[in-house]
Order: sequence, then C-alpha cells, then structure tokens
Amino acid sequence: MLPVVQIVDFNFSHLPGAYAVCLETSEPVGVVPSLGINPDLLGHVYVGPYLVRHPELASMVVDEQGVAGYFMGTNNSLDFWHWCEANWWPALREQYPLTGRSDWNGKLIDLLHNPSTAPAEVVRKYPAHFHIDFLPRAQGGGLARHLIDKFVEAAQVGVHLDVSRENTNAISVYHHLGFEIVGEAPESFYMGRNG
Repeated sequence: MLPVVQIVDFNFSHLPGAYAVCLETSEPVGVVPSLGINPDLLGHVYVGPYLVRHPELASMVVDEQGVAGYFMGTNNSLDFWHWCEANWWPALREQYPLTGRSDWNGKLIDLLHNPSTAPAEVVRKYPAHFHIDFLPRAQGGGLARHLIDKFVEAAQVGVHLDVSRENTNAISVYHHLGFEIVGEAPESFYMGRNG
C-alpha cells in the first residue's frame, strides 16, 4: 500500500521535520551524512529563515511518518536578504563564530557569515525565489509541479531558484516546468520563470 502524502500549510511543529528533510536531501539517496557534522547548520541556512520570515508562503508535504518535503520562498528576495541580515544571521553568527575550517561544518558556518545571494541582474527580472525538497517517498506524484505553479502564479513576478550544476535531473525537471537558465555561479545555475 502506498503512503498517503498530502500538502498542508506550515506550522511551527513542522520545523524539526523540515530541518531533517533539508539534511537528508543534501546527500545522495541512501548516503548517511558524515559523523561529526552539526545537523542544524544546513537548516539554519536554507530552511529556518524562510519559515520564520514567510510562514504563510510555506507548505509541508507530510505522510504518516511526518514531514516528507517542503516548499518555501519569498516574493521579494532583496527584502528577505535585508531581513536576514537584521534578524536571522546576527544570533547565529554569535553562536557559530568563523572557524577557518574547510570541512562541512566550516563551509556552512562561513555561509552564515557570508550568505550567498543571486546576482542583481537575476533579482531585477526574477525578484521572488524558493526552495523545495522532497524525500524519495514523496516524489513522483505531481506535488512539486503543483506547489511551484501555485507560487509562481501567486507571486505575479518573475521567480528564480539556484540549482547545482551537478544536479542534472533537477535542471531537466525545472526546464520542463518552464524555467530557463538566466545566470551562472561557479557551482550552480540560476533558473528563472516569469510570473
């Protein structure tokens, strides 16, 4: 029997599950994250600020095991990044001072101190952006398309996302959903779609 997967509005009881999904989807399927990593750091960068700043724009994909995926974003990337600088990053920077290390923890701590943002030319044309991740048990049912289309339609502005150059499957899916490559970074592409 297939698990029943449904989309629900975010509430703060979903926060630990969303952090766990972020961590689990950061590695190839079946690979357990390395010992010694701080399991919260990735969520502090890619999940927490969106759920705290824009809980109304977040949807959780849940089943009987708990959170199996999420969608979160912002309609105004510049406003969001300014909010993070004023309200999200300061406490985390105090809690996690720069280490100078190049291991997994060190790289994420560096992101807390030097967050990445999309290039100005991408943000001008595509001011909204989002993050989406599903565990394998929630994939393949059209939920991602539904959530992305709903967000793009509601945003009424161009939408972008950052996708790893190595993630050819995701790039193909986003092309299929109407996104085009609109910018590049050393390790990723910025893909955009008009609202």
